[in-house]
Amino acid sequence: MIARIEGTIIEKTPDHLVVLVGGIGYLVYTTRETLDSYDEGIVVSLATYLVVREDALDLYGFVSNYEKDIFMLLLSVSGIGPKSAIGVLNAISAETLVRAISTGDTQTLSTISGIGRKTAEKIALELKDKIIKSGKHDARDIRGESEALLALEALGYRQGDVRDALRNIDAGLDTQTKIREALKILGKQ
Repeated sequence: MIARIEGTIIEKTPDHLVVLVGGIGYLVYTTRETLDSYDEGIVVSLATYLVVREDALDLYGFVSNYEKDIFMLLLSVSGIGPKSAIGVLNAISAETLVRAISTGDTQTLSTISGIGRKTAEKIALELKDKIIKSGKHDARDIRGESEALLALEALGYRQGDVRDALRNIDAGLDTQTKIREALKILGKQ
């Protein structure tokens, strides 16, 4: 298992980095959050997870062990593969995902592209106890984030743009304030 990789980013694409380590370039699939954190030419240290398949060895990298742990928890749900797990972490932050699972907020989970109501219920059911036992949960209510997302979509904003705006807003704010702050961010785009 390759648990960590440290080297220089020599290539950056919308879904992966190529990290040069000892003369070897490793292709590392990663989340948008990780991609946004680094530029080419920067030395990085990424927590990694190696997925071994019959026809490929795929390396997934994360800016933190916390994000990697959440990725691995998602993989433990039947029907969720590495690409789907990365897609979930691209749609909402690891912290928001953990709060949604720990509070049983399937509405937030089902708003993620590619995750329907049944899959959202399955994720919440299968991971709630694991998250609580791991101590990674945060009992703060995220209904305000779901409500803000729905309200901004009703105003005509695209879901991806709204999610990006909400990522940059303090999760502890009330719904009204989240909407106001998101509108300020969306208005600058």
